[in-house]
Amino acid sequence: MERQLLIRDVYAREILDSRGNPTIEAEVLAGEDVVGRASVPSGVSAGRYEAAELRDGDERFNGRGVERAVENVNSRLADEIIGMNVFCQEEIDRVLIRADGTPDKRNMGANALLAVSMASARAACTALKLPLYRYLGGVRAAKMPVPMMNILNGGVHADNTLDIREFMIVPAGEGRSFREQLRMCAEVYHSLKSILKERGYATSVGDGGGFAPDLKDTCEALRMIRDAAERAGYRMGKEIRIALDVAASELYDPEQQAYIFRGEGQSPPRKTEEMIQYYEELISEFPICSIEDPFDQEDWKGWQLLTERIGNRVQIAGDTLFATNAERVKKGIRLGAGNAVLIKVNQIGTLTEAFETIKTAQDAGYRTIISHRSGETEDTFIADIAVAFNAGQIKTGAPCRSERVAKYNRLLRIEEQLRGPEAEMH
Repeated sequence: MERQLLIRDVYAREILDSRGNPTIEAEVLAGEDVVGRASVPSGVSAGRYEAAELRDGDERFNGRGVERAVENVNSRLADEIIGMNVFCQEEIDRVLIRADGTPDKRNMGANALLAVSMASARAACTALKLPLYRYLGGVRAAKMPVPMMNILNGGVHADNTLDIREFMIVPAGEGRSFREQLRMCAEVYHSLKSILKERGYATSVGDGGGFAPDLKDTCEALRMIRDAAERAGYRMGKEIRIALDVAASELYDPEQQAYIFRGEGQSPPRKTEEMIQYYEELISEFPICSIEDPFDQEDWKGWQLLTERIGNRVQIAGDTLFATNAERVKKGIRLGAGNAVLIKVNQIGTLTEAFETIKTAQDAGYRTIISHRSGETEDTFIADIAVAFNAGQIKTGAPCRSERVAKYNRLLRIEEQLRGPEAEMH
């Protein structure tokens, strides 16, 4: 017999994200007293194919207010889903999508739709007294993700000279618990801070909590990370590997049809083939296991060529290329472009669409990485998604700033639950 619990009320409010910009928090009341609450993250650089946030564009918060999106939830979307069964997530999301009526959610705002979608799922799992990951993934939810921890920031995430947006460390080797992997990463992070101080660099942090020093170039940053890992007692390549988020769409100059590394003063513009050679040189010197967004979101040929050349050795992950959109992932699969997909729920606007993208990628043998955004909240929803769908990897920033650490701490609790009641008592 199908469970039924009707949605009685929906309410949204404007709150602040980790950068001090407004975002939406929504609450869904199901039955007499079951409340689900969720808040929506925001990216600093939205790709061309992302669903559209709705911002007010007036004098409040320099135009970044979300009162219009909040009003859309409270006066329009609420009317659409009140009376629906909170356990019918796909049906709720279909109604939200239909109420918006545009391909990119620009009418109501993807931020408005997602807040309601997430809050509905939270209410449902609360009503069933299930952890969110178990409600979303069922009994198959059993795999803890490997942290891809951001420890150095550049690009639009930091006011420094580094062109590559994120330098991450990834624990290597099988058999380690998430708790142990998190400890390894945190130790390297603190080791890096000590080295930066000793060498006279600033230890201020960027949007994702990674340090943001003015280093000469990418190679100097990677050598600094290598030194930090070794000082922390880990062997590079054996115990710690490196992942890069190039965010190449921000480096691409359409007029020159080349990638410009502006922080590297003497670096000439790089065409697609020169970028491939650049990546090959980096992976020959450093134990790089993943490169995210190595080319512009329209440079399908570059993606294909790089995947052919190094895809059997390195994860080639698409973020702005795929935009958590199942149709774009299908195109990438068809063309052989990349071999992994970043999942950011606010890029698409509803949970159902994000989960469809995960399934599309996994069914094709592509790896999946559940990812935060630069403008985060204390909501830990993505930690549960990573476990629910056995994603295998998660990006949620440095072990710094509570909105990032909250996701790691949530995963620590989930790992205890997966290990059983005895583990939870200790």
